[in-house]
Amino acid sequence: MQRPIYYGYYIVGAAFVAQFVAIGIYSYVLGAFMEPMLTELGWTRADFTLTRTIGQGVMAAVGFYVGTKVDRLGGRPIMLTGATILVAGLCMHTWIQSLWMWWLLNGVVVTVGCAMIGNLVVNVTLSKWFVVNRGIVVAIAAMGVSFGGIVLTPLATYLVDTIGWRQAWVVLGIGSAVLLYPVALIMRRAPEDFGLYPDGLNSQQVAAGEGDRAQTEFANSYTRAEALRTFSFYALVVAFGCFSVNIIVVLLLALPYLTDNGLSREIAAWAIAVASVPAMLSKPVWGYLIDRSPVKPLAAISASICGVALFCIIFAVAAQEIFWIYAAFFLLGTGWGGMIPMQEVIWASFFGRRYLGSIRGAAMPYALALGAAAPWLVSYYRDVTGEYAGALLLVAGLNVASGVMIFFVPPPKQKGSAQSSAA
Repeated sequence: MQRPIYYGYYIVGAAFVAQFVAIGIYSYVLGAFMEPMLTELGWTRADFTLTRTIGQGVMAAVGFYVGTKVDRLGGRPIMLTGATILVAGLCMHTWIQSLWMWWLLNGVVVTVGCAMIGNLVVNVTLSKWFVVNRGIVVAIAAMGVSFGGIVLTPLATYLVDTIGWRQAWVVLGIGSAVLLYPVALIMRRAPEDFGLYPDGLNSQQVAAGEGDRAQTEFANSYTRAEALRTFSFYALVVAFGCFSVNIIVVLLLALPYLTDNGLSREIAAWAIAVASVPAMLSKPVWGYLIDRSPVKPLAAISASICGVALFCIIFAVAAQEIFWIYAAFFLLGTGWGGMIPMQEVIWASFFGRRYLGSIRGAAMPYALALGAAAPWLVSYYRDVTGEYAGALLLVAGLNVASGVMIFFVPPPKQKGSAQSSAA
């Protein structure tokens, strides 16, 4: 008799779509709106970009609260609420007339919606449904993030240039509603709630020992309070905070950076798409390697690639070599491809899956604080100096440093070994 499809795979598909919308709206589309909104409303780039600094703080606060709710309630009620907030916020962008409205609607309302449907909720859920195959399924779901760059950056640029920026926000809001409500209904908290086992194992396979890794990880899971007392927690926060600065800055500022240097909006928008293709296609490769190799060296390589690629982008833009600009963005996307699956697998392998939502939520304020000021500081640097290159060189250096830090972060002691040594 043919076994039914493991329900966890439906959650993988839902997570793909949710991250496509959440990260696409939060990170990929903003650059397309910058110049038209600045032209009409008379703001500076730092004024416009401050919405992401505000958003990082909001994301941290929401993540701290939502993390424990994911562990207790599962993703469905959180995502349904988040979808409603996001759709309403996007549609209200058409009424923006002042800077405070922009900061409120985009920096607060849209960020709250994205936080409740995005990485934290779906990846914590996936980490509960998969253990042995966690790397590959998180990577496949995270392909939705990169797919957002392939589709949403050119789409947003086209919409802004054809129907205007106010109407473009409304179209994005309606599209988000069409996609998000169905996938939110698919989400479930954990396989044990339905008499299932992680990775789709059956009771005979578990009895034969195939589920030992999942059971051990569950039994040795750290609580939030216990994780916060470890050096490993804060070391990961700093390392991944420096890692993520790259993608936050590049997704927001690549388009204005390239247009400042003489490229058309269309060519600049496609540079993000060029990065997004390898970011998407390399994720299953990274995921496959994660499930079969030590994850920390892989994460160090991924972070270092991002830094080296950004160095290459800066020099290629200075030389006005379009081929090498696109080649450097392609390399950058390859490094991006490892970012999400590496991060999720390392957190789960360090601290277990039972309280993973609350631990990841506790990490968000620290991690996002490290990167919250980065987009605003880079934009302020541009307003003062007239160019981006100096600030972007610093971001690239932080990426290389994060690779070194990730490689040397020690995992916490297994709780069993800590207890036995204390005895």
